[in-house]
Amino acid sequence: MSPGAGRAGNVLGRRVPAKVAVCVVFVAANFVAIMDTTIVNVALPALGRDFGMDSAELSSVNVGYLVAMAVFIPVSGWLTSRFGTRRTALTALLLFTVASGLCATAGSLTALTGYRVLQGVGGGLLAPVGMTMMLRAFPVAERLRAQKYVMVPTAVAPALGPVLGGWLVDTASWHWVFLVNLPVGVLALLFGLRTLPDFPGAGAPRFDVLGFVLAGGGLAAVLYALTRAPDRGWGSGQILVPVVGGGVMLALTVVWELRTRHPMIDLRIVEDHLFRTTQLSLLPMGAAFMGVLYLYPQFLQTGLGYDALRSGLATFPEALGMLTASQLVARLHDRVGPRRLMVGGGAGAALIVLYLATAAGGAPEATLYLSMYLLGCSVGLLFASGQNAAFVTVSASRTADATTVLNMQRQIAAAFGVALAGTLAGTGAGSGTAGDYRAGLLTMAGVSVCACLLALRVSDRRVREGYRADAAQAAQAENGESVPMRRAADP
Repeated sequence: MSPGAGRAGNVLGRRVPAKVAVCVVFVAANFVAIMDTTIVNVALPALGRDFGMDSAELSSVNVGYLVAMAVFIPVSGWLTSRFGTRRTALTALLLFTVASGLCATAGSLTALTGYRVLQGVGGGLLAPVGMTMMLRAFPVAERLRAQKYVMVPTAVAPALGPVLGGWLVDTASWHWVFLVNLPVGVLALLFGLRTLPDFPGAGAPRFDVLGFVLAGGGLAAVLYALTRAPDRGWGSGQILVPVVGGGVMLALTVVWELRTRHPMIDLRIVEDHLFRTTQLSLLPMGAAFMGVLYLYPQFLQTGLGYDALRSGLATFPEALGMLTASQLVARLHDRVGPRRLMVGGGAGAALIVLYLATAAGGAPEATLYLSMYLLGCSVGLLFASGQNAAFVTVSASRTADATTVLNMQRQIAAAFGVALAGTLAGTGAGSGTAGDYRAGLLTMAGVSVCACLLALRVSDRRVREGYRADAAQAAQAENGESVPMRRAADP
């Protein structure tokens, strides 16, 4: 543990262990940030009635949030190195909480969009900085135990958003989909101010302005295009221009960041074999998972006649499945190995999505609930195993770069999955049929197969070597010996 973590217990009389403090703040903050990507969707009709606009005109409410998140994810590593994890995390949480309150007071679409952009800035920083704190607070051998907490936002928040949002809109008003963030944000902020440890960086070099413009602008353009593609069509100039332009900017980002002396994101982190291979599997699985979560509730309503609340409840068992998987991975990881768990999770997800696409119309309702639970278990096996393995051979000094890259790919994967699913199902034009949704789900099953095949390249041997190296360093530290900085495994 870093010196900063060791000071957590004696500043201002703190008695909360550093690991507990980091877990509480990270889980609470990340939960509301992730939930805000889905909870607002069900409030759009109510917003439209209040503002006198149709749903298409309100898309900026979500697009502004997602694009702002994408722009500020790349800068999170630099801010962490410059100001430390504690100050960066608490500032991001404060910004997100204040912006949530402002969103609830918005009286026009322009104001609401602006406040959502501020929310996105805070949300874009929370996930990578929080993950950096978790990786530095927990040694390699204890990270699997921490996964059961880390998985809570990823598992529950996207599924809970539509259910909670629908209930709040029906029983109160759309303002409450933003106000619900305030108690969580305020409590997490007060708790963090008293207990959160600091993991100071080595000091940030001169800010990489060109790297920020290229990475942030490229991510924003690509994410904007992917978000709007189902509505406007992939052949539209409004989609092609940002896709091509954003793709060029991201390509230039890679060239620049590999050549500059002080890169904002050290992309050489992908030379680490474990990090690279796990990310290649997590990317298609993330796309498939978000695509299914987008398609399945609409399929239940269009094809099977469910109402919105019932379809949301029928989707929710996947969250329970992911939480179950986080417990299973902690028990099975050492005996089975991450590669087998990831391959099994990808294969299971593909089979279950295939079943949902082909048999949902004639299957008993209880079977659908069970299928979503098993889908969550399968996806959770791949996610939990992959995220743990990704950082086993990443040194403490490079965790900020690694978490930045991981969160960038996660945002793109989610946007691409939803865009592909929406395009295949024809939901942009509002004319999706049961057959269209089945085609979309079948495609998501195919994408899950890709994740399964890519997981075959993950090396269990490198994971074991990483555990041994970390244990040796811990033993040296306990004996008062000088501990050299552990380097990432050779590519």
